[in-house]
This record gives sequence, C-alpha cells and structure tokens, in this order.
Amino acid sequence: MNKILALLTSIILSMSAQAQQKSFTLEDLNFGGTNYRNLTVRNRWTAWWGDELVRLHIDKCGLIDKTSGKEKTLFTLKDINQWIGSGADDGLRSLYHAQFPYAGKPLVLVEGDATKLLVDFKAHKVVFRQSITNKNNADWSPVSKFTAYTELGGYNLFVRSSKENDGVKDTQLSNDGSRNILYGTSVHRDEFGYSKGTFWSPDGTKLAFTRMDQTQVNDYPLVDYLENDWTPAPGESRSAKYAPEKYPMAGETSHKVTIGVYDTNSQQTIYLKAGDPTNRYFTNPAWSPDSKTVYLFELNRDQNDCRLVSYNAATGEKIAELYRETDAKYVEPTSPIVFLPWDKNLFIMQSQKDGYNHLYLMDTRGKLIKQVTSGTWVVMDFLGFNAKKHAVIYSSNESSPLQRNTWMANVDNGKRTLLDNGKGWHNAQLSASGTFLVDNYSEPTVPRRIEIIDINKLKRTNYFTAPNPWKDYRVPEYSCGTIKAADGTTDLYYRMVKPIDFNPEKKYPTVVYVYGGPHAHNVDARWHYGSRSWETYMAQKGYLLFILDNRGSENRGRAFEQATFRQLGQEEMKDQMKGVEFLKSLPYVDADRLGVHGWSFGGFMTISLMTNYPDVFKVGVAGGPVIDWKWYEAMYGERYMDTPEANPEGYAKTSLLKQAKNLKGKLQVITGENDPVVVPQHAKAFIHQCILDGTQPDFFMYPGEPHNMRGHQSTHLHERITQYFEDYLK
Repeated sequence: MNKILALLTSIILSMSAQAQQKSFTLEDLNFGGTNYRNLTVRNRWTAWWGDELVRLHIDKCGLIDKTSGKEKTLFTLKDINQWIGSGADDGLRSLYHAQFPYAGKPLVLVEGDATKLLVDFKAHKVVFRQSITNKNNADWSPVSKFTAYTELGGYNLFVRSSKENDGVKDTQLSNDGSRNILYGTSVHRDEFGYSKGTFWSPDGTKLAFTRMDQTQVNDYPLVDYLENDWTPAPGESRSAKYAPEKYPMAGETSHKVTIGVYDTNSQQTIYLKAGDPTNRYFTNPAWSPDSKTVYLFELNRDQNDCRLVSYNAATGEKIAELYRETDAKYVEPTSPIVFLPWDKNLFIMQSQKDGYNHLYLMDTRGKLIKQVTSGTWVVMDFLGFNAKKHAVIYSSNESSPLQRNTWMANVDNGKRTLLDNGKGWHNAQLSASGTFLVDNYSEPTVPRRIEIIDINKLKRTNYFTAPNPWKDYRVPEYSCGTIKAADGTTDLYYRMVKPIDFNPEKKYPTVVYVYGGPHAHNVDARWHYGSRSWETYMAQKGYLLFILDNRGSENRGRAFEQATFRQLGQEEMKDQMKGVEFLKSLPYVDADRLGVHGWSFGGFMTISLMTNYPDVFKVGVAGGPVIDWKWYEAMYGERYMDTPEANPEGYAKTSLLKQAKNLKGKLQVITGENDPVVVPQHAKAFIHQCILDGTQPDFFMYPGEPHNMRGHQSTHLHERITQYFEDYLK
C-alpha cells in the first residue's frame, strides 16, 4: 500500500509540475513577436575605454572593476543631457551606443537625432559638436574628427571638417553621383568583406573611398506600392512606383569600381592607377601605418587569381605586387592586411592557401616571413594584437569544428595559447593594448556568460551569467551528433530536436531544416546547439526536427566548401540524403511523414530535395528560393558556378525549372515581392513552369517585403510555415 501511495504521489507531482510549466506561442519565440523580447537571453552591453571596461545602460555608463565585476557609475543620461544643453535636436534617449575613443581621456562620443557630440564627463562640457542631419554612410575619424558622408537621398560624397570653435566646412568630393554612379558605399554587392565604402588613414588626413559605376548594369524591375502605406501625399499619384534595383546577373555586364583618395590637407583627390576596372574586383582596402600607402586585394572576374598590390596614396601610382594566389576553383579575399604595432614593415595576411584559413606574416616587400598559425582548422576572426607579448589574438575552431574559441599566437615563435574556457561559442572584444578581453559566450546548456579575461595572467573573472529565460516553459531535448557524408569519409554535424514529451515507442513526423550554402552553418556549440526558436515551437507541436550541415557550408576548410563547385545543390543533396538514411534508421521517425524547409539557399535546397526525391519528402516549404543560378548576382553566383557560358552543363543540371514536372508532394513557395537578393523572377518562373507541367505547388507573396520578412510579418510567416506542415504532414 505504501508503494502504491508513493507511486500515486509521484504521478500527481509530475502532472502538477507539467501543468505549471508554460507552452510557447510564436509571439514568444519569433523575432517580431509581441513577447519575444521578454524571452530572449539577457545580455550586457560593454565598450572598451582603452583598457578600462564600461558597461552601457540605457540611462547611464558604469566603470567595471575587471577583477570583481562590480560597477561604479561614470555618468547618467540625465547628466549628459544637462551638459550638452536642453536643445531638442541634441537630446539623447539612450547610452547604449556610447563610445570612448581616447584611452586615458574622460571623453565620450554620443549621437543625438541631429548631432554628434564629444563630451568631457570630468569637466562636464561639450568639447566637440558636429551636425549629422541628412547624412548617409557617415564615417568619423577620431584622429582628425573629420566625417565622410553621402547626402541623405543623394549620391555624392562629402567630407565635413568640424573643430571646436572653428565652425564647419563641407568639401564635396564628387559631382557626378547618381543611382548609376555611387560614391563611398559598399560595393560588389557586399561580397569580399565589404560593409562600407570609406576608409580613413591612421593619421585621419586622407580618405580612401569607392566609386562604383553601374551605368551598364541591368535594372531589375521591382515595384514599390507600399511606400506611403497606400495613402499618397497630396498631389501624388496613387499608382505604384517603379523601384528598379541594379542587379548584375551571372554572366551579364557588371559594375566598375575604382578607389579614390582624398587628402584633407591639399584638398586634392586622386584615383589609384590600378588599370581598367572592367571585370575586376578591388577589395579590402588597407592603409600603411604612416598613411602613405594603400593596399588592395585585386581579383579577376573568374575569381581564381588574387593579387595584393600597394599604391602611393599621394600619386595613385602602383608601387608593387606583393603577393599572388591562384586556385583551380576560386580565391575569396575577405579580410584586409593588418600591420604589426611593433614593426611597421610587417603585416598579417589571411589566406586559406594551405586548405584552411590561417594567418601569415609578410613584409612590405612581399616576402613571406612565416606562417603564424597552421592546422586542420580555420581562423574565424582577427581580434587584434598584444604588442608587449608580440602576439596576435584571434578566434578559431581549433578545439572543435562546432566551437569558436579565442586564442593568442606568439608571432615570434608560433606558440598558441587558449584564452577562454575551451568550450562553447565565444565572441570576444579586445582592449586597446590587447591586455584584456571581454568574452561573451554560450554553451549548449549555458544561455550566456560574460567573463573578463586578463591575458597577461590568463585569469578569467565571471562578470555576468544570464538566467535561463525559458525555465518556466516546457522545452524539448536538443542533441548533436555526426554522420558520414556521401563521400564516405567526411564527418557531418547534425542537430536533433525531439518532440516535447518524447516517447521512443512512438513514430513522429519529421522536418528537415536546411540551408546548406557557403558562408553559413546551422549547427554549433551555442545554447541548444544553435537551435532556431521555430524548431522549439514545432517540437512543442509534436514534430522531430533534424538539421545537418552538409559539405559546402562554412568553417570546415577549402576542400569541404569547394566540393560543390560548378554544381550547387548536387553534393549538398547527397549529404542531406545521408541524413535521411540516418533518420529512417531511427525507430521513432515516421519515414512516411518527412518534410523539408529552408530559406534562400535553403529554399533552393528544399525544392531540389522535393523534386529530385519526390517519393521521400511529403511536404516542403521553400522561402526566397533560388530556382536557376543564371538569375542570381554575378559575384556570388560566378564564384561557385562560373558563368552560364563557361559552365552550361552545371547551370542546366542545377536549374529547378526542369524539375518542376517531378513535384509530387505538397510544396509551398514563399517570397518577398520586393526581394533585391533572390529576385522574384525565381519563384514566379518556377510557378509558371509548374503550370506548364501540370504540377500544383502553393504560392504566397509578402507585398513590399525584401528577402527576409520584417517586424511582425516574420511572426505571420512562421505561423504560415507551421500551419502548412500541420495541414499536410501531421
């Protein structure tokens, strides 16, 4: 009787605990959801002030004791607003973006709606003020306090000089700017590491900038009909507006980029004499420490011949070709060279010429001094230097292909030192001298932890441990493992999310989530192995989720990525089908109820799998899918596929138009009507081909939306995706 009572009590307590736990909605889990912010992992925002660490609050900035983690208030938002005056244009609402550009000086850089201000928080006064209204692409030099910018709604490039008590002077650097000729913006469609188009010299007196002539580039005809929320201004037509996008498709005429240099002292502009820019890419501008030389990685259109070239910043003359790298498939420079702070004649260059991205030490004559890092792992990011130790600080996955850890390598002897705990996925920020790190990381079972690392002492101080925001909710089991790729030798990592209240005796409908393309991965050592919150939502509804990083994805070395060259989707599908074989071997997976979902490259993979293996997948949802690579942008598309003229067999084999007739299962295709990345021609052409072939996909379009849905529309999107599987897979 006692045993029975104990059992009943245990059952009642278990049921009570489950009843007390909450279930998620998409408003909780999805970006843009009404309760999303309350269920994201808490964070703390920090900034380095030399070697001092400052916490950024919305209403104050606090100095952090690096040995104890305790904070002492430096100033408040109320203080700053009082010191800058009460003008409405200068009023600040947050200090989250405060910067401390000068080590040892009590100066904070803040921005209001109309003004950039440098405030002395010890003397309680403004020491620098500059208007920032009507400006795009603003780039400020902390040395000269000059700002490069393009006009809001305009295309020409300007430099604004503003010094205390000296007034303001704007210099216009270009006069022919238009939507055909752009200045000071990111170029080459943000490939090759570009994220901006202006680059100040170390002394702040010279500005290198981009000029992109896209006159001959085709206008892709997008239409804007939501600009005024359906209500035109007085006197305006209520008709939709033509909103063309300059879009060089694979094999078509592309833009021409040149690099200019403006000297603020002479007020003269020269252009680097790099030769005819036709069918060439000028990438990763970098300055010499003395501000006299500009360095570029120059790449041919085939992207298989890369050269590091130096130019005289005063005359534009070519000085020397320092390095050349060729490859049978492609070379992809994404990082500028960086000079050693203790030797101005030596610099660090990144290359994966040995098969993995590593750091190389070279001199300004082009001599390779040594390879600083090596191994069957990749350097993922360069963080900076510790000059006293003659060391470079960087992130890599040396510990595991799933991890990102912070390391130090001595440039003189090559000795490597692990700086963090050796687990998880770390994003570290280095102090000015390279003596300290603030290390923000997570692990599969750790939502977030922030530590302060003293590099000299190799000591870690815990600063913040985030609580689990999902502790009151029912969550599934997240696991990770490996299978062999279709080549029979390569390990592939997967993530599995099992249904809530998982019962191994039951069979579950299973959804394969896929991306599979270059420069991305899905599985890593972050919280829940990097699981997307939608997977948790689906597990709550009784689905098993499976996510596999196939060959072609990032961080596994050159051969792993280049396995897909000239035939995107083919090797990737083979690997994904190895994942399906694994799923079918599990007794709790219902092989008759397999679905697949992905976005962008993942949308391409979704339709590829649905039409190449029509008897395997019952339901698919493809978002923003590439349908035929000849309609994708030249820089990305030609790197991995060559041109349609050079690789007609590859383009024909990977096109999904010819596969439309094979569709058997339920497929929903979703796109943003104004997608400037995977233009709507892809999705519409596939739907048209299905009409011709008599197959019946479903189609949904988000009016006015780009490649990814914004705001609450993202929640609507994921509800739609979920409902499609609920209707046809469950």
